[in-house]
Amino acid sequence: MGTYFHSIFLFWLRGARLCGHFSVSIGKRWATITIFILSFVSISLCWIWIQKSVITDIVTKPSPRKSPGQVDFPLNCSNLNLTLTCPTTWRPVTIEKEESSPVACPEYTRWIHEDLRPWQSTGITRDMVESGRVYANFRLVIVKGKAYVEKYKGAYQTRDVFTIWGILQLLRLYPGKVPDLELMFWCGDETVIKKRDHQGLKATSVPPVFNYCKDDETLDIVFPDWSFWGWPEVDIKPWGTTLEALKEGNKKIKWKDRKPYAFWKGNPYVSKKRVELMKCNVSNKNDWNVRLYIQDWDKDSKQGFKNSKLEDQCTHRYKIYIEGKTWSVSEKYILACNSMTLLLIPQYHDFFTRSLVPMQHYWPIKITNNTCRDIKLAVEWGNYHTDKAQEIGEAGSKFVQENLKMDFVYDYMFHLLSEYSKLLKFEPTIPLGAHEVCSETMACQEGNKFWRIKNFMVESMVKSPRNTLPCTMPPPL
Repeated sequence: MGTYFHSIFLFWLRGARLCGHFSVSIGKRWATITIFILSFVSISLCWIWIQKSVITDIVTKPSPRKSPGQVDFPLNCSNLNLTLTCPTTWRPVTIEKEESSPVACPEYTRWIHEDLRPWQSTGITRDMVESGRVYANFRLVIVKGKAYVEKYKGAYQTRDVFTIWGILQLLRLYPGKVPDLELMFWCGDETVIKKRDHQGLKATSVPPVFNYCKDDETLDIVFPDWSFWGWPEVDIKPWGTTLEALKEGNKKIKWKDRKPYAFWKGNPYVSKKRVELMKCNVSNKNDWNVRLYIQDWDKDSKQGFKNSKLEDQCTHRYKIYIEGKTWSVSEKYILACNSMTLLLIPQYHDFFTRSLVPMQHYWPIKITNNTCRDIKLAVEWGNYHTDKAQEIGEAGSKFVQENLKMDFVYDYMFHLLSEYSKLLKFEPTIPLGAHEVCSETMACQEGNKFWRIKNFMVESMVKSPRNTLPCTMPPPL
């Protein structure tokens, strides 16, 4: 590093001397401008070096929780050629005893059996998988511990990128343990496999399509959403980092010292439900004990996202969750704030919310013509029964902090993919249009537009394989 900075200094010094020497012929003004340009170039080179040094340090730094004898998985971007290929070496981890784990999975893992029930009697044929192609953003194939992706259509922002990244981290966490499989993945908000389209004879040929959410009228297979590995477009850090930040944010203001109102901040224009909710905001005519704020991501991005930090939004006794187009990734962030969550009863659910218990983890509110009144009554009840309201808020937060740790998110993914693979009635093969993906091909790309994505990937990267088995999944309901 010292040699590098010394070279930059010599570059600047020689340029400055030349400008001084020729200042008479070119003029002092142009000499000054030239020195300024040299200084800017030198500072830029130093900044690029610092950024690369930080990333290199992070990706090669051993895991602080590494067990004795455990091997790190480094991310080596220096030896890649311009085509960005995956390393040829692969080291499986041997677990001495193939017994069940003493750690029980969270209760929501039980729903894996229910989500895969449509294929329990028939199994999953190749024709079924292929019929899901019309809905999918990409096909994922895992063969012998390596991942291959065939893309069909672009997803919104980087949803597909970070979904694939998350699956690659699972392969790093449990190398050689994830079975061969082939699946289709949809990265949109809407659900795509409708029950009404698969009745009677069609009930035996349901396309298995993975998605982030479902409802009672759909058969999509629910999978953790992309934001667990970060949402760079809105500067929401990977879930592990964000969860720790929310824990610290909870400590800033004691529950009873928080503002005695219901808080919500988001984009109201994505659904009619949210537009209606905005009518509950405080006005000259009414005060429904609600404080609602519009999240303008474009404006906030220009200000460095300093006004949208999730850990700075744990300032009210109550927080509102309301769906967007379908479900919303915001639910886990809202629940983690220690505030009593006023849950406007959703139509859709993601992979973990089906284990939440009303009046234990949240306060349910029906979406009706009287929603504003019901929110006001819930806030008034909470302000009168502060101990109970605080208990509900902290129970919801505890659920997220204990049951939604990244270890359990990965174990949910592991069990879902393992159970799914057992249903396949064909041997997964690598399609001609697919390409191998690994941490190197995704995180080692260069370019100004890619630096934030790369930082999020590095931050969420699994650096060491786990030398224990995944948690034990509960039996079917």
